[in-house]
Amino acid sequence: MVPTLAAVLTLMTAVLGIAPPSGAAAAKAPSTTRQYSSAAQIAALAGQENLPSTSSGVSVVSGTLHAPGGPFLYDSYGRVILLHGVNAVYKLAPYELYPDPGQPWNFTSADAQHIAGLGFNVVRLGILWQGIEPGTGSINDPATCAAGPPGQADEFNRATADAYLANIKKTVDLLGQYHVYSLLDMHQDVYNQAFRGEGAPSWAVCTDGVPIVALGGRWSDNYASPTLHTAEEHFWLNDVVGNLQGQYDLTWSTVAGYFANNPWVIGYDPYNEPYEPLLTLDATEAFAIQLECFYTGTAHPGTLLHGEAPTSCPVDDPKEGVIPSIQKADPHHLIFVEPDNYSVGTDGPSLLGPMNYPNLVYNFHAYCGARSPVTGDPTDLDGCASQELRNMARRQDERAAMTTSSQPGGPAWFMTEFGATQSVPLLDELTSFTDGLDLGWMYWSWKYYDDPTGSSNEALVEADGSLAPSASVLSRPYPQAVAGTPISNWFEVVNRDFQFVYAPSSVVKAPTLLYVPGRQYASGYCTSVIGGRVVSAPGASHLLVTANRSASRVTVSLKAGNCQG
Repeated sequence: MVPTLAAVLTLMTAVLGIAPPSGAAAAKAPSTTRQYSSAAQIAALAGQENLPSTSSGVSVVSGTLHAPGGPFLYDSYGRVILLHGVNAVYKLAPYELYPDPGQPWNFTSADAQHIAGLGFNVVRLGILWQGIEPGTGSINDPATCAAGPPGQADEFNRATADAYLANIKKTVDLLGQYHVYSLLDMHQDVYNQAFRGEGAPSWAVCTDGVPIVALGGRWSDNYASPTLHTAEEHFWLNDVVGNLQGQYDLTWSTVAGYFANNPWVIGYDPYNEPYEPLLTLDATEAFAIQLECFYTGTAHPGTLLHGEAPTSCPVDDPKEGVIPSIQKADPHHLIFVEPDNYSVGTDGPSLLGPMNYPNLVYNFHAYCGARSPVTGDPTDLDGCASQELRNMARRQDERAAMTTSSQPGGPAWFMTEFGATQSVPLLDELTSFTDGLDLGWMYWSWKYYDDPTGSSNEALVEADGSLAPSASVLSRPYPQAVAGTPISNWFEVVNRDFQFVYAPSSVVKAPTLLYVPGRQYASGYCTSVIGGRVVSAPGASHLLVTANRSASRVTVSLKAGNCQG
């Protein structure tokens, strides 16, 4: 049975202590502004909805974002920024999406416009190590895989890297034309094609000479491969002459330097889904130390989340880890660090601790175990919803505990993967959770590109170009930029009632910006504002609101139909 909205909200209140705003209470106060946007007005502006005016510099989210500490991202005006988006990753050669007509990796202006038209303002755009640094060596090549102190592998070619990144830039710039950011994600699944995955170049696969026998069944079954564990362990310990982590950091330094001044790159995701598959306390703690040392380097060991110092960094790890390598090349953009994916995948704890660097974002994925491995649809809807909500609640607590002097109150947080399903009821529940948590997200995934480690059922856009049913809940009204502090955010997808409440800031002079999807309000909508006023034109997909000077709280409500209905 599909849970009711009341059941979902009861679960949110029980686990997180949050609930939707009271419409009855809000109705007692007089409305400062009331505006009706007709279907005709929406249609008249539809061709412009992806390109709102930037003349004032405040009617779109743009420019470098910051994470000074606390759960939120901020723009240069001091507004709290919320992002909704999708993942777009091409996992076959040439391992990137870019405009290239006639090719399966072709990413077009129609894609970018479609993404923006759904209200998404960020894409997690896949880049792959094997695309940037393919090298010439093979699996178990002694030039890389011999035991010994790490040196300098002779696999990096700057011309090859630049050619690859030039194509990525085409996609970044194309998305930027529609005011959509790109998060560059160094993607991998089960490390390399030899394990039926993708990510690492073949020269970086060291299995101590043991032949690799890929396991049958679903691709993810290969996480149990002993040879995969050996190859991954050599990477995390960096204990071969090829200096695997050093080469990886060099690759990231090259990427960050290339995009350091690009205004539409929001930041970098250093390693997709790092994992320790044993799921024992000792193994989880040992891997948390390895992962944190990979991020920071041996010169900057931090502490694990429970306070124990990771004093035993692998001795051959680079002195400067991937975070300082990126920030040396690009000190401005955000870095989205991920915890141990296996622990997070079971909604268990992450031990990844505080890392004293600016502009970090605690980045996690949320999937449930009770779902079909073929379709991604839940086999237990309530169980899936509960597990993923517990996951979000645990990450919320962990984020706050990762406080440092660089980020008082802990890093910002973001869910860069969830979904991978066509279950509208599950997605409705999950997006309701994120609304209540003011948590940004990216749905997996935009399209199905013959993905070797995925399913066609995960795609938001079908093979014929039509939208999957999941768009009915993923394209939703939400605040994109808040001139103050968010208090509550609520959308009811059946009746399309929306309400957002925030405490305005007297310091922030730019207006609050909310996205209103025309697809949810085909017959028009009524906007009601208490404590402020609407300053955008009727029918605009980007609603601008300013607070009254004396207001301590602003409430923005949307209802389908006209203001008398």
